[in-house]
Amino acid sequence: MTAAAGSSDGELLAISDLHVAAPENRAIVQRLRPGTDQDWLLVVGDVGERFADVEWALGLLRERFHTVVWVPGNHELWTHPSDPVRLRGEERYLRLVEVCRQLGVLTPEDPYPIWTGPGGPVVIAPLFLLYDYTFRPLGMSMPEALAWARAAGVVCNDEFVLHPDPYPSREEWCAARVAATEARLAAVDPALPTILVNHFPLIRQPTSVLWHPQFALWCGTARTDDWHRRFRAAAVVYGHLHIPRTIWRDGVPFIEVSLGYPREWRRLGGTPGRLRRILPIEHPVPSWSITGG
Repeated sequence: MTAAAGSSDGELLAISDLHVAAPENRAIVQRLRPGTDQDWLLVVGDVGERFADVEWALGLLRERFHTVVWVPGNHELWTHPSDPVRLRGEERYLRLVEVCRQLGVLTPEDPYPIWTGPGGPVVIAPLFLLYDYTFRPLGMSMPEALAWARAAGVVCNDEFVLHPDPYPSREEWCAARVAATEARLAAVDPALPTILVNHFPLIRQPTSVLWHPQFALWCGTARTDDWHRRFRAAAVVYGHLHIPRTIWRDGVPFIEVSLGYPREWRRLGGTPGRLRRILPIEHPVPSWSITGG
C-alpha cells in the first residue's frame, strides 16, 4: 500500500544512528534544520535506547521538517536497564509506532509515501527487518559463528537486551518481518522506483570493512540480497555500521547515513551531523559497480 504524500519541491534527506544519550549528539540534533519548508527527513534507526529520548528527538525533527520517516534500529528495541518503559520485543516496537503516529512521524507500519519532489515520483519504503546471523563466513553454521564471535570477545549487546518476544528467537522474528515486508513491496506499483530504507544493510558487502568481522552476524540477513533489483531501488539507505559512505552494486547506490558516537565522528573530521541528500541525487555515478551476490 502506498500513500500520495509528496512534495513538488525540497530535498529528501537522511541521517541515522543519532544516539542522543550522548550530550554532544543531542546538541547536534538540536541544530538540525531543513533547507526548505518542503524537505523530508529519513531517520534510519538508533535514535536512542530510552523511549523519552526517541520521542524527544523525533518530535523535535517533526516540528522542523515537512515529513519525517522513521525506521527502528536495534537500540530502540532494547529493554535498557535505564529506561522505565519495560516493554519487550514486538510489543515495544508497536508502542514506538504508536508514539510516532502521535507525533505525525511515518513508520514501517504505515502506507508507503510517494516522494513527488525533485527526482520523483518514487516510493519511500521504510523497512524493519532485523537480522538472522546469515552474514557469517561461508560453510560456518550459526552455532559455530556465534562461538567464533564469543571467542573473539565480540558479542553484540542485543544478545542481552533485545528480546524477541513473542517469537522464540530474533532470527524467527526476522523471518516473519522479511516475509511480511516482501509481500508489501511486491504490491507496490511496478511502474514506480523505490527508495529502500532499513537500519541494517540489505546486502553483506558493507560489512566487509568492519574492524571486527564477527560483528557482521548482527548486521542483516542474506534473505534481502536481491531486493534492490527485485523492487526497483533507485537507492538503498541504511545505518548501523557507523561507517558513512556510498557503495554501488548492480548500478544501485547503497548509502550509509550514520552519525555514530562522538569518538567516531571526531575521527572523521568535517561537520558532524551533516544530512545526506538522497534526492535529488547527489552521489556521482561511478565507472564501477559490484555485480551479483
